[in-house]
Amino acid sequence: MKKLRVLCLHGYHGSAKVLRDQMSPLTSSMDSLAEFVFVDAPSLANGDFGWWHAVQDTLSTNPSRADPGLGNTVYKGWPNTRDWLVSLFKNEAPFDGVFGFSQGAALAGLLVGLRSPDGTSSEHTPLAFNFALMAGGFLANDPSLARLYASTANYDIPSIHMIGRSDSVVRSDYSRMLASKFNKPLILEHDGGHVIASSSGIRQQVASFLKEQM
Repeated sequence: MKKLRVLCLHGYHGSAKVLRDQMSPLTSSMDSLAEFVFVDAPSLANGDFGWWHAVQDTLSTNPSRADPGLGNTVYKGWPNTRDWLVSLFKNEAPFDGVFGFSQGAALAGLLVGLRSPDGTSSEHTPLAFNFALMAGGFLANDPSLARLYASTANYDIPSIHMIGRSDSVVRSDYSRMLASKFNKPLILEHDGGHVIASSSGIRQQVASFLKEQM
């Protein structure tokens, strides 16, 4: 049986390698189910970090005064990230699903808004995939991106939302707000903080979810 291909999106100060290590306890037993494809944000090639910086205005230049996207309003770097990912999907397709952690989870939520429900690419819906998994995610706070959450058809896909009850980086209610945009959210709570949970119960539920997608 053909394995799933899952695009994996790292956090704000992360990288493909960091996320691979973070996910390993969860996914090491799932090699028969899925190929997990890890990528660096395009900013890393330029000595920067993150998929975007949330800043007060587009003239801001100091990333240390920015944040992953929980506060402020303007996502500096989003257009470059969007165009880079559209190109990645075009050249490296197919991806059956996406996985994101922290800022990467917020990004995964935005990519769902860019997906085509029927798989037909268009200017506004250039991506095609069928499910999403998020850990420590949140809604984008940039007002210009609010429209991406508007299409209920785009968000009518199976999704998993891992939420840490002790998460002090992304509050659990922020993750629930992201989950509420999906028509079929499976919420997996755990007692940990801002981590990718890997307890036996979580692993079993993620594995079952992936089997269903196959």
